[in-house]
This record gives sequence, structure tokens and C-alpha cells, in this order.
Amino acid sequence: MHPLYITSGEPAGIGPDICLSLANRVDERPIVVLADKELLEVRAEQLKIKIDLIEYVGQEYSSAKGELYVEHIPVHEKVVLGQLNPKNSAYVLEQLRRSAEYAITGKSVGVATAPVQKSIINDAGIHFSGHTEYYQEYAGVERVVMMLATKSLRVALATTHLALRDVPDAITKERLHQVIDILIHDLKTKFKIEHPNILVCGLNPHAGEDGYLGMEEIEVINPVLESYRSQGIHMSLSLPADTLFTPENLEDADAVLAMYHDQGLPVLKSQGFGEAINITLGLPFIRTSVDHGTALSLAGTGQAKSSSLHVAVDLALDLARH
Repeated sequence: MHPLYITSGEPAGIGPDICLSLANRVDERPIVVLADKELLEVRAEQLKIKIDLIEYVGQEYSSAKGELYVEHIPVHEKVVLGQLNPKNSAYVLEQLRRSAEYAITGKSVGVATAPVQKSIINDAGIHFSGHTEYYQEYAGVERVVMMLATKSLRVALATTHLALRDVPDAITKERLHQVIDILIHDLKTKFKIEHPNILVCGLNPHAGEDGYLGMEEIEVINPVLESYRSQGIHMSLSLPADTLFTPENLEDADAVLAMYHDQGLPVLKSQGFGEAINITLGLPFIRTSVDHGTALSLAGTGQAKSSSLHVAVDLALDLARH
């Protein structure tokens, strides 16, 4: 049975801490953490966690509480809690490379990722926009879609990490078609929702208010949405984002498409921060992630919450069963 791989992320942050919590699980499918084994041993001692770390080399898997399988990747420099070191950036990227390679070649069912620190990877002279973009480039796909989810809400993004002044120009008919095609495809294939119902945020306040507050809804967004509605897809026209996220509107929605990052994600994270997860749609494999950062100040303190990682693992395993 192929494993699910977990990247442990930035070694000076809480990634190793929350990965250690996976030893409390008993799963039918192998879960393997990509990390420096000695680093995890030291972190477990700091956290006063009794754990049996087993180096994974493809052996038969048997899950028991207190055990964690690790594929060893050596760090380049000794890790100091909370202190970023650009010399360990290559170690972080090797986790991502292996996880992508294993997923694409069928050696794993997918990957769940702990947080990385983008700034320190770039400080090391390596251009890095984020997990999502890394996996997109590795897989060679033209576009991927970032979707965050809680137990009761899924929010996909038409644009992701763009400056707000650049968002309107980025929302083109071509981009919207690409994003919506991926969203519909993955809701049907990965989430097994036969006829997804999607609500769509307008870009402007009041969804443009018939052009008085902007023409993007009239000229770009709604014509694209009408093309899907004419095919029988259950999709709204652009709706004012300030009233879209009410319980009555969301009751029958399978997903919401927001036009930009801070339009949809504050609502979702206020609803379920710490238990929300990030899913990359459009990849040829399953990729889920935590919804938080490296929390450098919490590393090794025992105060880091691991709930988001467990939800990410749960969803990845559930999608792998389909």
C-alpha cells in the first residue's frame, strides 16, 4: 500500500512539532514524514514526547500509537529553535522535490505539507513563490487553483498572492474559464460531488451595482458565468461578497469562488482557523496543507496546535480512498 508523505517544512518552526503529533494516529495507510530523523529526535526530547521514530525505506508498514515513520533527509546546518537559516533552504526544497516526485510517479497517494518560510528560501538565492507554485511547476500544469476548506465551507480563489492593485487586470475571461474548469473537475472527481453548486463573488462592492461601482462584473465575470449556466452547471452570477457568506446562502453551496485572497479567506479562517486546510486543485495528485505559518516563536514550546495538520491528513487519506 503506497504511503501518504508529509513534508515537515521549515526546521526552525513548528513543522517538526506538529509532525511528531502524527505518532498519536493509527491509520490503515502508511504515513511517512520527510524530515531529518535526528532533528525530530531532538525536538521530541525538547517537547518531552516519548516516540519511536522508524526510518522508512519501503518496508511493510504496521501502525501503532507512539510510532512515526520517517524518510531521513539530512539538514545542512544545526537547527536553532526559532532562528531561520538560509543554509537549510535546500533541505526544505528537497522535501518538496521528493514529495512531488513520489506523487507523480505513483510511489505515494499524495502529500500533506507543513509550513515553510518563503522569505528565507528567497534569501538563500532561490526564487520561491510558495508550495502551490512549486508543485504546479514540478507537475508541468498550466494553472492550479488554491482552495481552503473547513468542515462546512470551501473557498476557491480566482487569484492568489497578488497585490490588490493588480487583481482587476488579472481577472480575465481566460483565467476565469481555467479556474472554473479546474474547480468543477476536482469537485466532481476528487470530492465526488456529481453536480456541484458554486457561488461566485463579484470583484467590486455590491458586485459592481450595475456598473456604477465597476464594469468587471458586466464585461468579464458574468459573461463567463453565463456560459457555464447555459450548460446546466449550478453556478450563481456574481454576488456581493459582503452578503454572500450568510448561512442562508451557503446552505446548499458546495464551494465559493472568491476573486482575490483577502475577499474569501478572512471569512473562512474566522470560521475555522486552526482546523482549516489548503487544497491545491488542478494537480495530477492529492496535495493538502495546513492553513497557518511557521510560528517560529512557538517552536519547541509545546504550544503549537496540530489540528490543521491532522485535518489535512484526514482529507488527503479520504480523497485517496475515492
